[in-house]
Amino acid sequence: MLERLIQWDTQWFLQLNGLHSAWCDEVMWAVSGKLTWIPLYLLILILIIRKYRWKSLVILLVFIPLLVTASDQLSVLIKNSVERLRPCHTPEIQNMVHLVHGHCGGKFGFVSSHASNMFAIALFSALLLKKRLFTLLIIFWAALVAYSRIYLGVHFPGDVLGGTLVGIFLGVGFSMLYAMTDKSCLGGWIFFREPE
Repeated sequence: MLERLIQWDTQWFLQLNGLHSAWCDEVMWAVSGKLTWIPLYLLILILIIRKYRWKSLVILLVFIPLLVTASDQLSVLIKNSVERLRPCHTPEIQNMVHLVHGHCGGKFGFVSSHASNMFAIALFSALLLKKRLFTLLIIFWAALVAYSRIYLGVHFPGDVLGGTLVGIFLGVGFSMLYAMTDKSCLGGWIFFREPE
């Protein structure tokens, strides 16, 4: 069964990675870059500060750094435990992989740290802000970044799916943890009422 899943994952990767153009190469390279999204991160911080005022200090100085660290370290731990080669390091297909700018990344790819980190931030911020449009846009953003990893040839779809699940789990978990902390320390469920 596992062999069949790996075979499907490889076939799906080759189909998705095979859909490329010079224009999309540059777009996906930018989408996957860390500095590209600084304005979005600043927007998230501004929205959190606007909604939570002084409570935002706890979110920004404690919860977000812990969330990103947990997501990044857990994805690396899984990567080093599972030891599934990235597509660009997999001998059977590495000559068929479309790489952008010759970048391949580290040896192992399951789970995708990009997908884990982006979905953790997306879910945590969406649950904090509870705005429908923001939620749709932030989930689309996380999915686009996750897809870019397949497009760039550095992750199989299964790597991205695994990272997505890790990120969702952590984003929801940290939002629940913040809600419990807020209730016990600050006097009210932040997710079930608007701040005063």
